[in-house]
Amino acid sequence: MRHPSDNGFAERRNSAAEAKKQLLAKFASAPKSTDPAMRERLAAREAIAAAREARRAEREASKKAEHERVLIEAAALAAAAEADERAEAEARQAVINDRISRVIADEAARKAERDRRYAARKARRG
Repeated sequence: MRHPSDNGFAERRNSAAEAKKQLLAKFASAPKSTDPAMRERLAAREAIAAAREARRAEREASKKAEHERVLIEAAALAAAAEADERAEAEARQAVINDRISRVIADEAARKAERDRRYAARKARRG
């Protein structure tokens, strides 16, 4: 016994051919590239793409400018740190030089006092 909705081979082939014809008719009735509406939509797409590209270029330029600003700021900070370090080193060297000069001056004063005592002793002896 056959099922009532069971299609035969010929009927299935006819329905497939009909579906194919409908699909071809759909594509045939689709707007062509020369159609003004299609040209308008294509122009709108191109304008959107150009605007997107302009925004991307602007974003890249902004990022590049920010990167350069950060590099300049980092270089300025490094230069300031180097100058501070140099100033601290010079201050340390000045303290060391001051201490050395005081030690030398103290040593010279001690020698002068010793020589004075020696001369006084010689003068007393005669």
